[in-house]
Amino acid sequence: MQDFFCYTVENMSKVVVLIDGSNFYYKVKSLGFKELLSFDYSRFIQFLVGKKSLVGSTYFIGKVKTDKTPQSQKFHKNQQKLLSHLKKHRVDYKLGYLLKSDGKYHEKGVDVQIAVDILVAAYENTADHVILISSDTDLIPSIRKAQSLGKTIEYIGFSHQKSIALVAECKESRLLKPEDIEEFI
Repeated sequence: MQDFFCYTVENMSKVVVLIDGSNFYYKVKSLGFKELLSFDYSRFIQFLVGKKSLVGSTYFIGKVKTDKTPQSQKFHKNQQKLLSHLKKHRVDYKLGYLLKSDGKYHEKGVDVQIAVDILVAAYENTADHVILISSDTDLIPSIRKAQSLGKTIEYIGFSHQKSIALVAECKESRLLKPEDIEEFI
């Protein structure tokens, strides 16, 4: 009877947290929060993971390259601050790249890296549960495959801009409200 209440790390669900950085940034910014360089990623991730066993967390973002323009130098400097802040919170990061087209920058390679990490967690059995903070429906094929292998993909969205497709596809989903974010700013 005593073993029923005893939980060991082996019995706990192993969790990885995957954050689509650009998606997260713009969703939080649309809630009215402007400054994310002081965001408490450690506590936020623990809030999401709860009593499960955190295996790792990764923030995915396009790499800002510098040229001689003040704007690109400012963006690069701010990204370096963000990457240092993530390291301080023990959040890994993976960089895609930014492609300039028609005067606008487009992030490339990030969604593929997220999809690969979902599949690695599933095939290499590094996690039982993937917490996905992204509203990108391009990830649905990797989500379906991981779930067909018995893994749980949990979509974390935002109540004001949820992805109905990801809510429908993922085994679990949570929609964050402004007050859920506010406590980590």
